[in-house]
Amino acid sequence: MSQPTAAPATGTPAASLQEIISHAKEYGFVFPSSEIYDGLQAVYDYGQNGVELKNNLKQAWWKAMTQLHDNIVGIDAAIFMHPLTWKASGHVDGFNDPMIDNKDSKKRYRADQLLEGKAEEYAKAGDAEKAQSLLNEMGRLLGAEDLDGVRNLIIAENIVCPISKTLNWTEVRQFNLMFSTQVGSVAEDSSLIYLRPETAQGIFVNFLNVQKSGRMKVPFGIAQIGKAFRNEIVARQFIFRMREFEQMEMQFFIRPDTSTQWYNNWKETRLKFHKAIGLPAEKLKYHDHEKLAHYASAAVDIEYEFPFGFREMEGIHARGDFDLRNHQELSKKKQQYFDADLDENGKPYGNYIPYVVETSVGADRLFLATFCNALTKETIPSSEEGKENKERTYLKLHPALAPFKAAVLPLVKKDGLAEKAEAIASSLKSSFRTVYDDGGAIGKRYTRQDLIGTPFCIAVDYQTMEDDTVTIRHRDSMSQERVSISELKEKIGYAVSMERILEGI
Repeated sequence: MSQPTAAPATGTPAASLQEIISHAKEYGFVFPSSEIYDGLQAVYDYGQNGVELKNNLKQAWWKAMTQLHDNIVGIDAAIFMHPLTWKASGHVDGFNDPMIDNKDSKKRYRADQLLEGKAEEYAKAGDAEKAQSLLNEMGRLLGAEDLDGVRNLIIAENIVCPISKTLNWTEVRQFNLMFSTQVGSVAEDSSLIYLRPETAQGIFVNFLNVQKSGRMKVPFGIAQIGKAFRNEIVARQFIFRMREFEQMEMQFFIRPDTSTQWYNNWKETRLKFHKAIGLPAEKLKYHDHEKLAHYASAAVDIEYEFPFGFREMEGIHARGDFDLRNHQELSKKKQQYFDADLDENGKPYGNYIPYVVETSVGADRLFLATFCNALTKETIPSSEEGKENKERTYLKLHPALAPFKAAVLPLVKKDGLAEKAEAIASSLKSSFRTVYDDGGAIGKRYTRQDLIGTPFCIAVDYQTMEDDTVTIRHRDSMSQERVSISELKEKIGYAVSMERILEGI
């Protein structure tokens, strides 16, 4: 029977990005990389709790793609690829960002981000029309590759350098974002290759390998999770934009005449996923691309409201046959599929290069969105007159995503309680990740678990020694219930299973 242990409390996600960063470091989620050497800008390490949360997010995505869909399979392509791959994909010639330098501060900025920041100022001030007008003009200039016009627009909008506070800007230049290196044991014989800037091309070059070996029929998809690398000059906002990051992408191969249907289908399906892992609907929105890539017929971002505003978390793109066709032309290897199904005239569809609908979500951005949403500050009204209200901080993670699912806590370390608690923890570890903790007062141990998002704490007390029952304390409500030890696996197991997430998609 549930027994509330505190008065009703009101919790809200922490609004400050600095609070997010501080909590992530203090409680073992994210650390600055190489911190003992003063760090490396825009590179981060995931700590002991962070890697668990990130792995759980990746597992949820992987199962949502490959377990829920009979026609989607996964691969793990190499990071190094033949350099012509990136010629065919357009990255060698066109993977650029417009950069501008301030002559006084010597700092470099992305020109489009400066203008987007100004548009955001207009929007926050209530002038949405002016904000949209600025974005439209920026899109027109970038689409026409009018870099002088972009510089003039920055000056006309009185956008100053945040450091020098001056308008002393250089011309705008395009900067390629790919990292390059050499392959080969002898310098003279080595050749230039790239660290992949995206994981999608590993899927495209394996299209026929997967289709033939798996006897896959269109429509079918190929999913992949992997590292990608981009030499971001302006990397900011914690792990939102990094030089080394992880992508979760799925390329769905379809008949050309079904592109719109599948694009809309995946657009809806992916939004359901984000809601299923606990992100609230009011913090999610679609953002349709106004300026499409030349190969795309439609593109939309799923944005999340981070502490710094709505930003892209996932993209869904109707890519047409651009990638497979380019690889076919450059490699001289046919990338066609023979479709034996009959059309409305009773004839086989025959040979064609499939079209593609892509879903691409950043694992690090999904981690950040989940963490931002979960970090909750709460005021608990005092039950005694004259006493101050208490402040409480906890991570309100979906139980299936939490680093630890349960903590087993003996009331004291004597009279056999510690040994009994250790035995319970050991019996649960094969079912879900469990931690044993006997350090300090039990109230402080509850707090420790709250701060890393553990959804259930199991208290072992003197009554346990008499009747083999324990108290389960629920993280979010702080309510408690008495249950038999024999019920723990079933009671907690379903609550923390990935099944809970998959059922919501």
